[in-house]
Amino acid sequence: MRAKFALAAALLLLAARPALAIEPEEQLKDPRQEARARSIERELRCVVCQSETIDDSSAPVAKALRGLVRERITAGDDDKAVMGAVVARYGDFVLLKPRFSPLNATLWLGPFLILVLGAGLAFVFVRRSGAQAEAPAPLSAAEEAELAQVLAQPTAEDRPA
Repeated sequence: MRAKFALAAALLLLAARPALAIEPEEQLKDPRQEARARSIERELRCVVCQSETIDDSSAPVAKALRGLVRERITAGDDDKAVMGAVVARYGDFVLLKPRFSPLNATLWLGPFLILVLGAGLAFVFVRRSGAQAEAPAPLSAAEEAELAQVLAQPTAEDRPA
């Protein structure tokens, strides 16, 4: 019984693996070039799916990107030139790990700037509220007399029923 369950679980796990979107006719003849293409494709985002690499995506634009990568590799470009050709055509958005540049500096530094700004504002707020929480001025003689008179008056709870 346990063996059947284990076999069924193993088959389900194998079936749940993500299917590779690369079709056999896309693959390059040279295994080294194919390995390079696959490595580059794992660094590029599908511009339609956005959360998948072009290696995993079956979208038509991902297939076109894979074709471009393989075309550049067969033309003799090195990995950097292949990535440059793809970025030149589709922009930095196609990179899964975007480069730091002046154009996207806000995206990279924004969270840290917001954190520092928030901490600074919290510090100022706490400091100001601490300064305002000084002890109240003492009561004058007239105020003390009035308070004593109010406290000396019997309330409804003090009267016998």
